[in-house]
Amino acid sequence: MAHRFLSSTNRFSARFAFIFTVSLSCTYLCYSIIFCRSTIMTHQGYEGKRCPPSNNAGGKKLLGELNNCAPLEVRSALDESPAQGGSSDLRDQSKASASSGSHWTDLKLSGMSVAQKYGNKKLPNALIVGVKKGGTRAVLEFIRIHPDVRALGTEPHFFDRNYDRGLDWYRGLMPRTLDSQITLEKTPSYFVTREAPRRISSMSHETKLIVVVRNPVTRAISDYTQTLTKKPDIPTFEELAFKNISLGLVDTSWNAIRIGMYILHLENWLQYFRLSQMHFVSGERLITDPAGEMGRVQDFLGLKRIITDKHFYFNRTKGFPCLKKPESSNQPRCLGKSKGRTHVQIEQEVIEQLQEFYRPFNIKFFETVGQDFKWD
Repeated sequence: MAHRFLSSTNRFSARFAFIFTVSLSCTYLCYSIIFCRSTIMTHQGYEGKRCPPSNNAGGKKLLGELNNCAPLEVRSALDESPAQGGSSDLRDQSKASASSGSHWTDLKLSGMSVAQKYGNKKLPNALIVGVKKGGTRAVLEFIRIHPDVRALGTEPHFFDRNYDRGLDWYRGLMPRTLDSQITLEKTPSYFVTREAPRRISSMSHETKLIVVVRNPVTRAISDYTQTLTKKPDIPTFEELAFKNISLGLVDTSWNAIRIGMYILHLENWLQYFRLSQMHFVSGERLITDPAGEMGRVQDFLGLKRIITDKHFYFNRTKGFPCLKKPESSNQPRCLGKSKGRTHVQIEQEVIEQLQEFYRPFNIKFFETVGQDFKWD
């Protein structure tokens, strides 16, 4: 009887040991499968977040420090470095100073690369809307050396000639920018286009507007001089400017005259924008004190004053300031050959008649914008 009891106990113990071993093995197998799967998924997740490789060794080091490729560290660098305004700007940029030249160049290169890779095409935050022959090209070229500005180099004429193409088409023309950068474009004919203020306001009520103005008489002569180079058979300046020169009757239908009646165009803009959203640059002071004028432009755009006297020198041949020699060029950067051309000679009596014509328009313009441009 005792022998049977012991035999039964042994069989029970063997079964228990077998079942326990199988259970332990299954548990270990399940744990191993779960652990391996978790490891694989984690590795795949890491691979998915890896930044794309760069051919540039310095770029690889910089990108390797980014989390999820978000350019936070790069933005900090960009706050201290000049951005580029277009694909050709790398050749044209002015160096900040001799002492910081190499650091300036390194940051420009990394800023350009990062903006191109990670930036987005955005509708402009600010527009240079006018005026023709006032100095708009100079303002664009000067401001685009700022690290926080990316500017379209050509004039898109969206709000006057190409509006039917739509905002997506317009956005597609813009350079890529980071969140910390301003997108800018220039089309000086906007200021005298009646539909432009409403259309720009429809895009954004908060758009900042830069208007470069100049003595309207000088501006008209410059406008005529430019047209004459393209159409040498046009009538004389006097014939176009006056209906009856002996009576002093000015022909306001001529565009070169009408553009200079700034207050008429400004009143149209003030129906859609606050005066505080507009900044008026003096075309005359832009020549005599480019750093001062550009300092005020930077203030208006909410930018740090990086563009200063050290960026400019006065070109006596052309008669206006140029940017100092970029590191990547043997020549200083001046505006094109069409800028600074000699104006057509106009008799002093004609000039005085036009000054008298513009005087009431100028006075009202000065009072409205709160600045005296001293054109008399």
